[in-house]
This record gives sequence, structure tokens and C-alpha cells, in this order.
Amino acid sequence: MAQTTDATPQSLGFWQIWNLTFGFFGTQFGWALQMSNTSAIYEYLGANPEQIPILWLAGPITGLIVQPLIGYFSDRAKTPFGRRKPFFLTGALLSSLALIFMPNSGNLWMAAGMLWILDTSFNSTVEPLRAFIGDRITGKQRTLGFAMQAFFIGLGAVVGALAPWIFSHLGILDNSLQSGSIPLSVKFSFYLGALVYMSCVLWTAMSTPNTPAEMEETPEESQETEGGGFIDNIRQMPKTMRQLAVVQFFTWVGMFCVFLYLPPAIARQIFGATNEHSALYTRGIEWAGIFTAVYNGVCFIASLFLARFARLTSRKFVHGFCLLCGGVGLIALFWIRDRYLIFLCATALGLAWASMLSMPYSILADALPPEKMGSYIGIFNVFIVVPQICVALGLGWVMSTFLHSSHLLAVVLGGFFLIIAALFVPRVTDIAEDRPDLREEEMMRSIEEQESIVTSS
Repeated sequence: MAQTTDATPQSLGFWQIWNLTFGFFGTQFGWALQMSNTSAIYEYLGANPEQIPILWLAGPITGLIVQPLIGYFSDRAKTPFGRRKPFFLTGALLSSLALIFMPNSGNLWMAAGMLWILDTSFNSTVEPLRAFIGDRITGKQRTLGFAMQAFFIGLGAVVGALAPWIFSHLGILDNSLQSGSIPLSVKFSFYLGALVYMSCVLWTAMSTPNTPAEMEETPEESQETEGGGFIDNIRQMPKTMRQLAVVQFFTWVGMFCVFLYLPPAIARQIFGATNEHSALYTRGIEWAGIFTAVYNGVCFIASLFLARFARLTSRKFVHGFCLLCGGVGLIALFWIRDRYLIFLCATALGLAWASMLSMPYSILADALPPEKMGSYIGIFNVFIVVPQICVALGLGWVMSTFLHSSHLLAVVLGGFFLIIAALFVPRVTDIAEDRPDLREEEMMRSIEEQESIVTSS
């Protein structure tokens, strides 16, 4: 493991930022497997459409509890390996083990229990990794840093989403039609995901040295003795963070509808599968994996150019426009029955996804005190999980009462929520826009460095 050095976070080269963000390739490989296959795993094991939201409750609940706490304590941790590394390395190990065990669940409730462990471990990895980036990248490079993060998130998700389809076309599918069984193509994908997840996070930890500041008492620690702490951080949230919270709420209501129902919707509405144990249903789920790969592929390509577009317009314009594209793309699925035309919708969703993974954090980072970066990013993620909890608790009733248990209509509903989120973006205060000199300098630096990504990739 890299030891403490005199390296500073003030100015990082291309490969330093590459190493710093590379761990997200692994986390998103595993995350894409979960997003693309969990609802199908539940249906393989006998779940009905109305049960699926509540079975997904693990993710938002663990995110609500784990991410703020991990952020709070990682701000204060002092170990020979720095503040963040012990947290995200432990999370990576547990996530990898959970990825191995989840596709081997023997019944529905075992799979649901394993999802609780998997999501807890994911949250224990991702929040410290985000703060790890914030610790080392200053305002001049933050748009680039979070765009690079979005690049690896998209690339990892593409490969992870395609993995079952790849294994299936290698002939690993011999038990897919057995009642109550999970296809071997899915199992092998999860095993590969465990290996990739651990390896990539370990690479980031070993290739990125600690800074001297990580070994010193932080200003936040010294303030704690004077009565500061977690609750005070919530009360003292910056104005920009409060405004972004509204945008995040509607955004993640919409995206959680997609996570819950997109794969079964494609299998049933696009492919016409009526039996989850049929070969047609399995092919539909695999095609949903390709859809996921396409929108994540668009995500990592679009992430290379977000800073340039933001300079020409603004970060708020880019985020609002991308959310609007995503919402329209999801709503358009209602009229599409051709399996290839749905990739137009995937492209629109990919634009929204790229912006969701970078622009809110880029805007937020400029509004946060550096000594509270981890705590506030953890709190900010509460505004991602609370809407998911609302969906998990209420969408099952909405499905049965208003949507006729239609997976496709639930996805379309998600599109309307993305449009609502876009309408709230203009109300957000962007600190960089209030200081044109800072915005111009940051954006110009980001453009130059993103062009180096294009020529080096």
C-alpha cells in the first residue's frame, strides 16, 4: 500500500487523475450487474411486479444510514493508510463477497437479504471514493475530476451490463429454463464482477499516495469539541446544496423507476415474453443489458465533453437539458416496439445519466468547505436515497391501482419525473456562475485536460 508522501492535491496530471478515479470502473461493473439483473433474479425466484419495489428497499435504506455515517467518520479517521482507504477497501472486499453469493440465493427472501448486504457494502465503498477525489482535486480541476469519474462509471457499467449477454453467447446458459433457477450466464457474470470490483478499487488505493494533511487533525475534528458535529452539518447546509436536493429528489424518483422495471419491461413489452422461465424472457433480459450498456456507453462518451458544453452555456443549462432528454427518451418507450429503436431512447437516457453523475457534484463541490467534504457528500447522497425509499414503499400500490401492473408504464412514469427535475434546475445557485473569473479559469483548464483524455483514450 502506498505510504504517506509529500504529494499535494493542488495540481494533478492526467495519469494521477486516471488512477484516482479508476476504482469507479470496478464499482460500476458490479453495480451494473445488480441494476440489470436484480429484478429478473427476483422474478426467476417467484416475485410478482407489485413485490419488486419493496424487495429493492435495501439500497435506499442502507444508503440513508451508511453513506452519511461513513462520510462523517472518514472525515475524522487517522490511520497509517489515510482517512478514506480503510473504508473503501473494506467495502470493496464485502461487496465482492456479496456479488459471489447473491446469484446463488436459493429463494426470494435469501436474495432480498443478500441485496441488503450488497448495497451496504456498495455504499461503504462509493461514498469514501467520491470524497477521496474531492480531497485531492481543487476547484480548477473538479469538473474534470468528476467528468473522469463519470467516464469510468459509464465504461464499467457498459461492460458489467453486457457480461450476461457475452457469457450467454459463449454457450453458458444451460439451466436458464429451469423453474426457480438463475441462469449460469448471470452467475458467471457476478463472479467476474467480484474480481473486477476488488481489483479496480485496490488499484486506486495502491496507486494514489496519502497526503500529509490526512495524518493531521482536521479543522472539523477541532470544531467537534466546541459542539460541532453531524447534526450541525445538516443545519448549516449551504444554499446550493438545499436547492440541488430538490432536483435530486425528482431525478432519483425517476431513475429508481428505471432501475426497478426497465429489464422486465423490455422482456415483456418489447419481446412479448409472458413467462419469466421462457427462453424469450431470458433473451429480453439480455437485451435490456444491451440497452443498459448503450446508455452507459453514451454516458462515458458524453462525460468527455460536458465541461466544454458547460463553458459554452452553464453547468445548470447542461444539467437541465440532459435531464429533459432523458425524460423524453423514457416516455418515448411507450410507443416503441422495435428492439433496435429503443437504443435511441437509451442514447437520450445516457445523456441524462452522464450529467447526473457529474454536474450536481461539480456544482456542489464549489459550495462546500473543504474540511467537511466527506460529511456533506454523504449527506447529499441522502437526497438520492430518500426518493428511492418513497418509490420502494409506494410504487407497488401505484402499480396495482393505476398502472395495471405494467412494467413499461412504471418506466414511463420515471420519465415524467426526470422532466420535473429539469424544471427545478434553473432555481439552483451555482457559485462559479457568481464568479465569472473562477468559472472561466476552471472551464478552460477542464477543456484542455478533457481533450487530452480524448487523444489518450
